[in-house]
Amino acid sequence: MFRKLFRKTPLAWLQMSHEKARLLVAIAGIAFADLLMFVQLGMKDALNDGQVQFYTKIRGDLFLVNKLSDNLTSLKSFSRENLYQARGIDGVASVSSLYIGQVTWRNPENQTSRQIYAYGIDPNQSVLNFPEVNQHLEELKLLNRALFDKAARLPKLGDVPTLLKKENPLSVQVNNLEIQIVGLFALGSSFAAEGNLITSDSTFLRLFTERQPDKIDVGVVKVKSNATIKGVQAKLQAIVPDDLLVLTLDEFADRERAYWTKDSPIGIIFGLGVVLGFLVGVVIVYQILYTDISNHLPEYATLKAMGYSDVYFIGVVIQEALILAALGFVPGVILSTGLYTLTRSATLLPIAMKLSRATLVLVLTIVMCIGAGAIALRKLQQADPADIF
Repeated sequence: MFRKLFRKTPLAWLQMSHEKARLLVAIAGIAFADLLMFVQLGMKDALNDGQVQFYTKIRGDLFLVNKLSDNLTSLKSFSRENLYQARGIDGVASVSSLYIGQVTWRNPENQTSRQIYAYGIDPNQSVLNFPEVNQHLEELKLLNRALFDKAARLPKLGDVPTLLKKENPLSVQVNNLEIQIVGLFALGSSFAAEGNLITSDSTFLRLFTERQPDKIDVGVVKVKSNATIKGVQAKLQAIVPDDLLVLTLDEFADRERAYWTKDSPIGIIFGLGVVLGFLVGVVIVYQILYTDISNHLPEYATLKAMGYSDVYFIGVVIQEALILAALGFVPGVILSTGLYTLTRSATLLPIAMKLSRATLVLVLTIVMCIGAGAIALRKLQQADPADIF
């Protein structure tokens, strides 16, 4: 059917291009709607990617966490003894503990305070896959030593890399404790925190004086090469208390994504923003198509009187909708790509154009335009040649 429609006189294109000012307004409106959707989807992905980028740096196969811990900002501690239970399970190669918390960082240049993540590791058995961290493990064994995230929001946290070149180690204040920055690593900021800090578990406990040494936030389990992760997971889950979860790395990261996407206010706001952009596009396209149909109603009535069926008119309106979708999407994706670049430079958030996101917005744009065309089509279907003439 579509081949027959497009093989005939391009009525849809001729009508749309006849009034160029209206066409440009329509393209700008659809591009704006696409821009809204791209921004909301991009920020939503940046939210997820920023929050789970730490998970990609953990060297472990299974993770013990408290059931109440649904994201890194609200981890609930549990007894270290529960982690040691895993040592007796066949297939377990090693176990390690990990402390995670948010600390108050004081900018060494202007003394302003910001929230950043702090990760406490055992320097004798590091669970983090950072080459820079592994190079400084011996220094981290000393108390009050830490590594700073050079990919953090440096203007707000201070230009630590430059200061470190002048003074190494660099003295800074974290949670009102003076510590020494002895090196750098690269992770990046997120919506929850503007930077990151890595310390030994001993230094971490000095930063959090209210924490008990036998309470850990995450238990990291490495599985032997001759054992299956799922098999060890089932064995471990059977012996730990009911208030603990045994998760694979993907399950651990998915738990974080689910919280920020479905449960956090900011994730819900981004989702509503996508819906708003879609509705804005529907209204704009509907107004354009409705006005076009109304202005050409006598011509449509003439064609009806000549014997053209409703199927033909449906095809014309669908073609107009697809033309608008294509013409509006191109500037929308170009503007969004530029905006992503500016946002990434200004905030250091992991935001960039993705093929999957572009495809999704294109599909939404087509659905948006065809849906608006279907609504506007009712005006045409109700037109009676006898009433018009």
